[in-house]
Amino acid sequence: MIKRRRMFSASAMAGVMALGSTLLAGAARADVEIEYWQYFFEARVTAMDTLIENFEAVNPGITVKTNQFPYADYRTKVAAAIPAGEGPDVVQLFYGWLNDYVDAELIQPLPTDAFPIETIDEEFFPMVQAMKRDGQYMALPTAVRSLALFYNERLFDKAGIENPPANLDELVEVAKKLTERDGAGNLTQVGLTSGMTAQDHHWWREVLVRQFGGQPYSDDLTTVAYDSEAGRKALEWYVALDQEHGVTDSTFMDEPQAAFKAGRAGMHIDGSFRIGALDDTRGLKWGVAELPAGPDGSRSNYSSYWVNAVTSKATGEKHDAALKFMAYITSDEAMQIWLETVGELPAKPSAALTDENQNDPVYGPFVRGLGYAQSTVFVDESGQRQLMTDMVSRIELEGQSVEDSLSEAAQAEQAILDGFYK
Repeated sequence: MIKRRRMFSASAMAGVMALGSTLLAGAARADVEIEYWQYFFEARVTAMDTLIENFEAVNPGITVKTNQFPYADYRTKVAAAIPAGEGPDVVQLFYGWLNDYVDAELIQPLPTDAFPIETIDEEFFPMVQAMKRDGQYMALPTAVRSLALFYNERLFDKAGIENPPANLDELVEVAKKLTERDGAGNLTQVGLTSGMTAQDHHWWREVLVRQFGGQPYSDDLTTVAYDSEAGRKALEWYVALDQEHGVTDSTFMDEPQAAFKAGRAGMHIDGSFRIGALDDTRGLKWGVAELPAGPDGSRSNYSSYWVNAVTSKATGEKHDAALKFMAYITSDEAMQIWLETVGELPAKPSAALTDENQNDPVYGPFVRGLGYAQSTVFVDESGQRQLMTDMVSRIELEGQSVEDSLSEAAQAEQAILDGFYK
């Protein structure tokens, strides 16, 4: 389903340096080599190879070397290399890690003469403004992500289901029709995947809590707000998928996406970054729909993104070359290549919200979801995610009440926020 990526001619590429082109024109001298690091994900590697090829074609004096590492090792590798004067000049990082990278002095601000704040504020989706520190942008994305509902078309046809669920009530009913068990009562096919270690912690926090009438944090982001009636209802609804309706199990086939790829799950909530991997799965026939609406018809979504930043290692001519490379990989053309290769959405409305993208049967639900998406501003992304996982585990494995487990999670997360903001 991924469209064949487009290659751009040298003449077309000559126009991609609008952001900061006056400052950067001719700044990088010949024979400069810079290094770019990202975590290993095959489609992302393919996309970056294409971007580098295009960039080098119109910047013959600059060579970009790439390196990739398994996701589990990536942060450690970056943290060790840069202080030693090694590793990347331009680095990719998850937006939720920004505070850690800034505090460790691993990255440097983007100069405002090359990357004007007003221009970025105007041209990028508002969520990107979370990358500002002390009046300067520290990093910028090529692409953003939102969530949607993947569904197995063959299993839908087998169960006589014509359309994906439009709301949460329909989601439960459709999931029941898609769930199968063996003679001993063991799940052999889940109606809906689940797992807070995957994307469900985002779905619960930024979608379900809001759809049940609440919000996850205060407007100034300093106070946990989901320990409320809305939060309790959202959590009750979520754990009921397993405990009451029996349509899912977070331990089924270990990973939610693995169950869906294997054809053992009828529906799966995931990010647009999953498109490429599913498209490469032989024999899997799938579709995409917007996330189901809430009890009152309200819609919400979660958007995240990986950003590119210039590291503190980059100085002199390498710094100039790194800025020039940054200007290209955050251009509209680069974003469209990334969309067509990886499936992640352009970080600029001008590139994302085209009629073609919005009406695309695969990209469309994700693109439309950006219009009502929220981005959690993490201060400790891994720690805050773990609290959501523990919250559900206490209910499902230890029998703790929803109300008590919710309060325990909120208190623990408030301590994390207090440690950062106070």
